[in-house]
Amino acid sequence: MKELILYIARALVDNPEEVSVMEVEGEKTTVIELRVAQEDLGKVIGRQGRTARAMRTILNAAATKLRKRAVLEILE
Repeated sequence: MKELILYIARALVDNPEEVSVMEVEGEKTTVIELRVAQEDLGKVIGRQGRTARAMRTILNAAATKLRKRAVLEILE
């Protein structure tokens, strides 16, 4: 799941080398933390959060297939 978010985020931003993804696993929930450059934050979030919502939907679909729960956090 980490690689999926990394691939999507790098395709969206102008500075793909500054994209970092950390995966924090809990018992039932996995938290995926996405960090991008400050100037690329708007591209990852999208208008009214549409891009971020789409990324979360894809992540939830992948997590459901693995019978897990995943949460995407976009950090500054």
